[in-house]
Amino acid sequence: MIQEKIQDALNNQVAAEFYSAHLYLSMSSYLESIDLPGAANWMRIQYREELAHAEKIFDFVIERDGRAILEGFDAPPREWSSALGVFQAAYEHEQKVTAMIEKLVELARELKDYATEVFLQWFISEQVEEEASVKAIVQQLKLVAESKNGRFMIDRELASRTFAPSSGA
Repeated sequence: MIQEKIQDALNNQVAAEFYSAHLYLSMSSYLESIDLPGAANWMRIQYREELAHAEKIFDFVIERDGRAILEGFDAPPREWSSALGVFQAAYEHEQKVTAMIEKLVELARELKDYATEVFLQWFISEQVEEEASVKAIVQQLKLVAESKNGRFMIDRELASRTFAPSSGA
């Protein structure tokens, strides 16, 4: 049975993952509004990944005979300065989520909850991938600066992203 302290922390992470999903859906809407449907697609896929992450943690709590409790969260931002601003905010957000996952690992170790620690290793690896992916887009957007052709090419590339649930989610 899961300890209450880790159960509460995991439930907080579920709320954080749902917030992340809503943040990315809001970013998708903004990107659509500035005529970047490929970038909007990229964020829409990110939204679906975050929902899968929330469900994965939710199910783990239940699997450990705990109680998964849904908590509310604040509405995400709706406006950014540019596509670059969106992806920079996404990168910063992913760094924040990484820190949250690392704190969960620390708590699991402190409580000697090895099952939760092992479960969280997938999220550690996922965060490395998430940060690298969005950072690469930030770098590309910085490279093209104000080039309409460059933004067009990046947007076209981002449009090709599809949702493929990972084997861990």
